[in-house]
Amino acid sequence: MAYTITDAPERERFEAHAESGEMAGVVTYQLSGNIIVYTHTEVDAEFEGQGVASALARAVMEDAKANGRTVVPMCPFISDWLLKHHEYDSMVARTTRRVK
Repeated sequence: MAYTITDAPERERFEAHAESGEMAGVVTYQLSGNIIVYTHTEVDAEFEGQGVASALARAVMEDAKANGRTVVPMCPFISDWLLKHHEYDSMVARTTRRVK
């Protein structure tokens, strides 16, 4: 399934909508200058296991890249996702990698 992901800055979150228009999930953030902190990822139960969180993660990282932002991944999902996507390493502010 394809999702439309948009930034809703007035709510400080990115939203994923299914083709039907239903809200499938969100990533919340806090923005300060060129630093963006991703704080939480949430997927509606109806859409779990369908790649919504990964689609959101890629979209928020591409948005940060396009805007020249440094990313602070406070959200455990985003942080773990980034461990598998090293193409974003130069954008991520972290001192150590999480150990699973």
